[in-house]
Amino acid sequence: MNFISTTQGTDVSEALTGNIIGAAIEVHRALGPGLLESAYEACLKHELQCKGMKVEYQKPLPIIYKEIKLDCGYRLDLVVENQIIVEIKSVQNLLSIHEAQLLSYLKLSDLKKGLLINFNVNLLKDGVRRLKI
Repeated sequence: MNFISTTQGTDVSEALTGNIIGAAIEVHRALGPGLLESAYEACLKHELQCKGMKVEYQKPLPIIYKEIKLDCGYRLDLVVENQIIVEIKSVQNLLSIHEAQLLSYLKLSDLKKGLLINFNVNLLKDGVRRLKI
């Protein structure tokens, strides 16, 4: 495993989130802004896997409505280590609807933390939002 392990007393998911952001920065440095989301998604998946992380790609997200499982075509861009949803964007500005989308995905998936990453920025740190429920 190449990703940074945590020390005693450190929140594992916070360290994992930091490792994901670090990998995203590597991808952004190599590619720059202006590409399609799918390109960043595939490259970030590869980068995370090279660091020894378990990554699910385009994971289906069914909706449970009144005890009925409905496949409505929702997909999570990336799920890392069964803990963190990574929603990737390549837009001029992140909007509240993007955050609402990730928060809905968190609720529907029973996961607690997510990263919203917009690669269409000059400095990636300006395009990262951490969300939790």
